[in-house]
Amino acid sequence: MAKNKDVRITITLECIDCAQDSEKKKIGVSRYTTRKNRRNTPIRLELKKYCPYCGRHTIHKEIKK
Repeated sequence: MAKNKDVRITITLECIDCAQDSEKKKIGVSRYTTRKNRRNTPIRLELKKYCPYCGRHTIHKEIKK
């Protein structure tokens, strides 16, 4: 039996502001995990999520594992 590639994969989203800003109140990077359909969304995903380190809603981009 051939091994089937999963259509839905688990991805990690990381805050882009935390990665660039070195002068923050708290040290850390906000990360979320979610699932996406590989066939419907082949490009990298960007979502607006809450970052507890920045204290506001920021853009979180999909990162490579």
